Amino acid sequence: MPVSYPGSARAWLTVAILMLAYVLSFIDRQILNLLVGPIRRDLAISDTEMSLLMGFSFALFYTLCGIPLGRMADRTSRRGLIAAGILVWSAMTAACGLAKQYWHFLFARVGVGAGEAALSPAAYSLIADSFPPHQRATAISVYSMGIYVGSGLAFLLGGLVIHFASAQGDIDLPVIGMIRPWQLIFLILGAAGVMFCLLLLFLKEPVRQGAGVGVEVSFAEVLAYIKLNRKTVLLHNLSFACVAFCSYGASSWVPAFFMRTFAMDAAEVGFIYGILIGVFGSLGIIVGGRLSDWLTSRGYKDAPMRVGLVAVVIALPSFVGYAIDSLPVAIACIGVGCFALAMPFGVAPAAIQEIMPNPMRGQASAMYLFVVTIIGLGVGPTAVALLTDFVFQDDNALRYSLLIISVVSTLLAIALLLASLRPYRESVERAGQWGQ
Repeated sequence: MPVSYPGSARAWLTVAILMLAYVLSFIDRQILNLLVGPIRRDLAISDTEMSLLMGFSFALFYTLCGIPLGRMADRTSRRGLIAAGILVWSAMTAACGLAKQYWHFLFARVGVGAGEAALSPAAYSLIADSFPPHQRATAISVYSMGIYVGSGLAFLLGGLVIHFASAQGDIDLPVIGMIRPWQLIFLILGAAGVMFCLLLLFLKEPVRQGAGVGVEVSFAEVLAYIKLNRKTVLLHNLSFACVAFCSYGASSWVPAFFMRTFAMDAAEVGFIYGILIGVFGSLGIIVGGRLSDWLTSRGYKDAPMRVGLVAVVIALPSFVGYAIDSLPVAIACIGVGCFALAMPFGVAPAAIQEIMPNPMRGQASAMYLFVVTIIGLGVGPTAVALLTDFVFQDDNALRYSLLIISVVSTLLAIALLLASLRPYRESVERAGQWGQ
């Protein structure tokens, strides 16, 4: 049966809409990292408690909800699933703005994680059905660029809003009453998400493509296939989880690093770090996708894993910037780190699409997101905070916590990626023969 993909314009419109949804999700997710100071002050919490809001509370339900939602993406309307997810995470983002106590905020972050879990498994599946294999890494990288555009906008706009809102003092809203400036930011983001759902009317479902189209598979069959490819899946997931551990740990605390080490205010940090993430992160993820597709077109079946390996080798020396008492050096090193650590975030999910039959892609993507998110976002920010709070016992030692976490996780990623190359090639061959 001949494979028929949507036209180029329709396919790239799909990517654009999904990327904008990802941008919105990462603004909602990352804005918290710029608000450490006022939230800690108003809720009277420590770095470790703050890290649970940044990472674990979000990541736990993001991952737990991801697998059943991934299964739904393999069986039902992916557009409808994404719309429902956006509505849930937007409502819970607004709830963050109404929080008066730490536990209220923690519960709302759980809801944001549960809603956002609907997006990526469905998005990966839609993109994989819209592009042939030699274009998928680039297409998924463009979608994944939403991580860096969203994070950059979170810091840029967040810094401006914080500066403006702080100058105005507390705000008295009808019905809601008196709120702090940081709470207003969450309310605005929640309303923006609800409005965004109108854009999904332009999103069309492509015909499902690849091995096993139209075949109903049970969850047990998915697990059995993953078990057959267990070495590939384990090495893939753990290696990219180490990259995420480094990336999320850094992005959560770099704003505080700038403020504590160089006495910068939130607006300055938002501008500088927003540009670093938005520009260098976006460039890195596109370069990673293009490099992977270029290698694939030249016969390298392990191209995504090779790109991941190149990325972490480039990133490793950049971490010296945390230890040097020079703002220009720190900015330059963090820019290189943003570029390098962004490279794998498009090719990693693209790699999953190449080793899994069509009826299993959403579920396998959700499992990948489970591992990467629980280790990267769930543990990464807290690991940095625990070193600062309990090992160094000094807020100003945050720079050394960042250095240690970044170096250790990156060295581990290099070892795992080297071990993954051969098993990954074998799994690509196996996926192409499935169902024959």
